[in-house]
Amino acid sequence: MSDSPESPKQHPLASDSTLGFVHLRLHTEFSIVDGLVRIKPLLARARELAMPAIAVTDLANMFGLIKFYSGAIKEGIKPICGCDVLVKGEEGAADTRLLLLAKDREGYLNISRLISTIYTGNPNRSDASLRFDQLAAYSEGVIALSGGQFSDIGASLLEGDYAKAVECLARWEAIFPSSFYLELQRVGRDREEDYIDAALDLAAETRTPVVATNDVRFIKQDDFEAHEVRVCINDRRTLDDPRRSREYTDQQYLKDSAEMLALFEDIPSALENSLEIAKRCSLSLDLGTPRLPNYPVPDGLTMEDFFSQISADGLKVRLANLCGEDYAAREGIALYWERLEFELKIINQMGFAGYFLIVMEFIQWSKDNGIPVGPGRGSGAGSIVAYALKITDLDPLKYDLLFERFLNPERVSMPDFDVDFCMEGRDRVIQHVAELYGKEAVSQIITFGTLAAKAVVRDVARVQGKPYALADKLSKLIPFEPGMTLTKAFEEEPELGVFVDSDEEAQEIIEMAFKLEGITRNVGKHAGGVVIAPTKLTDFTPLYTDEAGQGLVTQFDKNDVETAGLVKFDFLGLRTLTIIDWAVKMINGRREEGAPELNIDHLELNDERVYKLLQSGETTAIFQLESRGMKELIKKQVPNCFEDIIALVALFRPGPLQSGMVDDFIDRKHGRTKVLYPHPELEPVLSNTYGVILYQEQVMQIAQVLGNYTLGGADILRKAMGKKNPDEMAKQRVLFTEGAIKRNIESDLAESIFDLMEKFAGYGFNKSHSAAYALVSYQTAWLKTHYPSYFMA
Repeated sequence: MSDSPESPKQHPLASDSTLGFVHLRLHTEFSIVDGLVRIKPLLARARELAMPAIAVTDLANMFGLIKFYSGAIKEGIKPICGCDVLVKGEEGAADTRLLLLAKDREGYLNISRLISTIYTGNPNRSDASLRFDQLAAYSEGVIALSGGQFSDIGASLLEGDYAKAVECLARWEAIFPSSFYLELQRVGRDREEDYIDAALDLAAETRTPVVATNDVRFIKQDDFEAHEVRVCINDRRTLDDPRRSREYTDQQYLKDSAEMLALFEDIPSALENSLEIAKRCSLSLDLGTPRLPNYPVPDGLTMEDFFSQISADGLKVRLANLCGEDYAAREGIALYWERLEFELKIINQMGFAGYFLIVMEFIQWSKDNGIPVGPGRGSGAGSIVAYALKITDLDPLKYDLLFERFLNPERVSMPDFDVDFCMEGRDRVIQHVAELYGKEAVSQIITFGTLAAKAVVRDVARVQGKPYALADKLSKLIPFEPGMTLTKAFEEEPELGVFVDSDEEAQEIIEMAFKLEGITRNVGKHAGGVVIAPTKLTDFTPLYTDEAGQGLVTQFDKNDVETAGLVKFDFLGLRTLTIIDWAVKMINGRREEGAPELNIDHLELNDERVYKLLQSGETTAIFQLESRGMKELIKKQVPNCFEDIIALVALFRPGPLQSGMVDDFIDRKHGRTKVLYPHPELEPVLSNTYGVILYQEQVMQIAQVLGNYTLGGADILRKAMGKKNPDEMAKQRVLFTEGAIKRNIESDLAESIFDLMEKFAGYGFNKSHSAAYALVSYQTAWLKTHYPSYFMA
């Protein structure tokens, strides 16, 4: 990240005190152990209260920083970024709950390094704290607030040890010269006024500025009880447990300026200094600019020249394997070179040559080191460059796979190769990448677990001390499906509403569950996401580890790391590749002398015995084709070519199965229904699927053929149809109809074809992904057909 011309300084703070007060200590839901504040509602409330600036200072992390910073800039509110950290007391002094705020980019990077050190530099990871020497090394550009009562200064003052308080203060001011403030709070805790009186005396004698904070944990005062429940869920206590700590009060809400002015009317400087600090903090982050690691290229060549050269060399090898050494004379070969030239031009113009080279390197390393790699996954299989560089193993021209579905020249976004590795070798590949680019530059990515509908009902009931049987009944009435919410559950399960209406305790549980549903409750590790930074990771994101100090991850999630400038690579583990590898090794280990080795990547895809096995429905252990529902679909569809397997992978999903599309497809395939095309020019596009729009790529091709779209424009149309945005759809309808009319297609027909595309776009599947996975399906079917004992071993 670097300084950007778009600075939050455009949200100036007036010099007079009419603006009142800026909140500087605030925990969001990302503090995990406490905090009920969600970022979007926080910013909406801040805007409603005309707050010129606001801080987010989560406990020992910056999980929500990018979301907060981006959202605040969008709302016209100045974001103040910081962190609440525990500093271990020395020589018998109390621990300090220190607040760190970034004045500028240097301060932000220093705070980022400090909170990374909490997790990566402490042998005792369970104690998430910092030492004085660590703070002193990274204090430039940082403002610190003392922690009020919860500090070495506060404890000394309340113990009546004034000399010790002066000594502690001197130490802090040495670390943060002209940037240390004594913090005052009035939230209704014991001995607050005793502390404030003593702190004001200390401030006057030492000429140290004071500042007021409200230690915010929730937005509205009536959220206090929900926050108590949230804390109890984390602490595994019940609300009425006499042993539970009661650290919070109902005053820790987002008070408006008038409330804070009334609260500290006797200490106006404490309010004025909140504004002063807000003025001193002007952090500007350059977001959204990808920063690729440097890929080494031979001397005398640019990255783009080298990339183009090895892509062309790779395509020659692929074509020789496909068509023989005399491939140049074969019909249709020119199309491959045209496609390669087209893709190279776009990739080089967009600056993504390095990305392809990095992926190529770790895939080639995997293959060279005996780690099986999948033939492709996702839309990347649509790239001829990826095929030439052996990133993927499927000929995109043969199967009508589109490059623009992967990388759209009309909408700049990072390419995203998802790569499947053998389960046993995946971690070795990640280790190789870390060694190649440096361990300080490579990390996996954090994920955040939230309180989902079923879990939140059980957790709330437990904390409220309700009977287990009641919680169990409520939870079981919530339908079990991914993405289920309480609102959706009440819509889909009438019995849930009836039961809640009839039971007062159930009402109490549900009322509280609605307040807590979706709150962040824990952190985890992304299944396959890995980032590679061009410099140290901490130049882009703070780092985090699990409680054992293992499993290094970024503190930003997969979307935020990309916003911060890091490039994400997906290293996924696929057990089927491990099984294929075992079988092939056994087969080759026991082959007859002189017999050729089996190469699973060089199978002919028209083996009749394989299709007979599939048609029999005996597909147990065959990748993607072994479920009971899929077996029934196979028997109806009767696959007899590779395109049919691609279609099976795409058809066996809830949308197509529920829409009647599957039955229509099967009836057309078997001649029970006539194959009709919406327009004669669409026959080449839809013939493989018997006139049914099955793939997203077909939606794009229809827009190209009939609506005069470029494939890049057609990809934008496909996305708009998938998102069902009414404004964008109205705009696209006009574009499509006008393009069709220019091609002498009547407007009524154009409108009806657009309606048809819109209907099927919701069900359409990515053909590149379907084709790549169909290849793995075929490989497993081939092994089961020819070597069942080895494959099923």
